[in-house]
Amino acid sequence: MATYAVGDLQGCLEPLKCLLERVAFNPAQDRLWLVGDLVNRGPQSLETLRYLYGLRDSLVCVLGNHDLHLLAAGRNIERLKKGDTLREILDAPDRTELLEWVRRQKIMHYDQARNMALVHAGIAPQWTLKKALKCAAEVEIALADDNLYTAYLDGMYGNEPVKWDNDLTGVPRLRVITNYFTRMRFCTADGKLDLKSKEGADSALPGYLPWFAHQERKTRDTKIIFGHWAALEGKCTEPGVFALDTGCVWGGAMTLMNIDTGERFSCQCPSPTQTAAAQP
Repeated sequence: MATYAVGDLQGCLEPLKCLLERVAFNPAQDRLWLVGDLVNRGPQSLETLRYLYGLRDSLVCVLGNHDLHLLAAGRNIERLKKGDTLREILDAPDRTELLEWVRRQKIMHYDQARNMALVHAGIAPQWTLKKALKCAAEVEIALADDNLYTAYLDGMYGNEPVKWDNDLTGVPRLRVITNYFTRMRFCTADGKLDLKSKEGADSALPGYLPWFAHQERKTRDTKIIFGHWAALEGKCTEPGVFALDTGCVWGGAMTLMNIDTGERFSCQCPSPTQTAAAQP
């Protein structure tokens, strides 16, 4: 039995199939960890989601910002943006089944035996592992609760608050948790977010660093797998932190990693999406 983690799919199904074939992935015994951003921007969002749904018993999945955007668009079609490739999902006859499956996925996964966490963007440097899991659970509860679901999705957009505060309540509290887990790249040591900078790790504003680079980060003893940050090109020199988004949807490659051996495999997307689209 082997366990693999794969970078952002974003509707690029063929390179995923290529990678799973390369490692002879057997869904009856192997497991696949997904860092989120399963859909959007790429050429086969609906086909990708259907393929994953068929493998659902063999998957561990956390949600990315594009997945949450899909759920929000499912509640309000006006949320769709010009560059989105999500309408095919929303018009599909099996949309309800697919969206319900996405809705039930995690914001953060932690494997205690491996002391390894799976997230889309990162973990706030001021949070302990216990705190991070607790905060992720708050969003997961909101997604699962019919009374909170719509209010959360309608209110999750925006860059404020820029920093965690234990006294936050309601949607603003859920929004900042969501931004840490699904949109973060740069922040200060105490967790103040810069959600506008999207270039490489050396492009931080004064006082900011990549979330994983803060010496005071409280999850330094935990291995972390993440995606989201294509500009890193899968390179992260921080021990125990593994960047897997290598920009397949932008003309790069998709990366798969054996989480126990660290061995990586890559496959080029045969039909990169239009690179003129703005990067999320």
